[in-house]
Amino acid sequence: MKKPAVLLAALTAVTLLASPVYAADSAVSSAENPASLSSAEDPASREAVNFYVLSGPTGIGALNLWAASDAGTTANDYTFTLNGANDEVVAAISNGSADIAAVATNLAATLYNKTEGGVSVLAVNTTSVLSLLSSGEKPESIADLKGSTIYAPGQGANPEYILRYVLSGNGLDPDNDVDIHFVAEGSELPGVWASDPDAFILAPQPVATSILMQNEGSFKLFDMADEWHNISGDDSALMMGCVIARNEFIEEHPDAVADFLAEYQTSIESAETDIEGTAALCESYGIIPKAALAAKALPECGLTFVTGEEMKTQLSGYLQVMYDANAKSVGGAMPGDDFYYGA
Repeated sequence: MKKPAVLLAALTAVTLLASPVYAADSAVSSAENPASLSSAEDPASREAVNFYVLSGPTGIGALNLWAASDAGTTANDYTFTLNGANDEVVAAISNGSADIAAVATNLAATLYNKTEGGVSVLAVNTTSVLSLLSSGEKPESIADLKGSTIYAPGQGANPEYILRYVLSGNGLDPDNDVDIHFVAEGSELPGVWASDPDAFILAPQPVATSILMQNEGSFKLFDMADEWHNISGDDSALMMGCVIARNEFIEEHPDAVADFLAEYQTSIESAETDIEGTAALCESYGIIPKAALAAKALPECGLTFVTGEEMKTQLSGYLQVMYDANAKSVGGAMPGDDFYYGA
């Protein structure tokens, strides 16, 4: 297999939902016109908002908002902080340095429990970033994976629980009907097919895209969001990323929260429609290391914007699956109804 610099950079920099912090280049603007996100007529009246973002897919939805904020055209006056580790966001929310944060949904639930109900989830921003990849074999369904070997990251974390849920939902015993090999780091996944060409690989974005780019004839076999939906229907969805806010901030600045949600939705829609412009921002702001990789990965990153009752129904169903697999994965208890803003 060929492993050019773009692959090595991506795989060493990106984990499941976070990667190391890179310096943002505030001179780079969104797509063609970041100012189109909003029109702040009176800069002096803009509300200050500290927005913490995890690098990786969870942070992609904020990029066009970030660029517009740097241009001074947003309704709120945002200060962005890019983080590569969950514990940095946990500390910032807990001590009040962050007002809003883009995080994994199970981390949001953990923060709700850690702060004794002190945060709410405003919107879901990312569905599945997990895909099952093949280097040649084309089973027609998950059930046809019986007897197969699957390499996956995230033992004792969300990827394992998601994989087990999907396998079990298709009538397979994860402990006996398939052979699951867990790797400690996503950077180990590209080497799998060199030694085990018949294996399947469960990989997150943008690692999955990197693997496919470097292995001719390989392809995405199953999207975990689709497979989740085949099992759960409308009772839950594979909702992996979200934005949360401290309840104290919500109560003190309701208009700023409303402005944020409107601007954030527009930012996500821009990421979905302007792939090249958003890919350039991914590299500039350190969300994904290389724009070329980001451009290929963006359509596979499950960007979405879900709020209110729909968010509550589908996200609570997802968190229940995580809780049933391991209560610690959501902070030891299911969040209450007050966790879901606007529901």
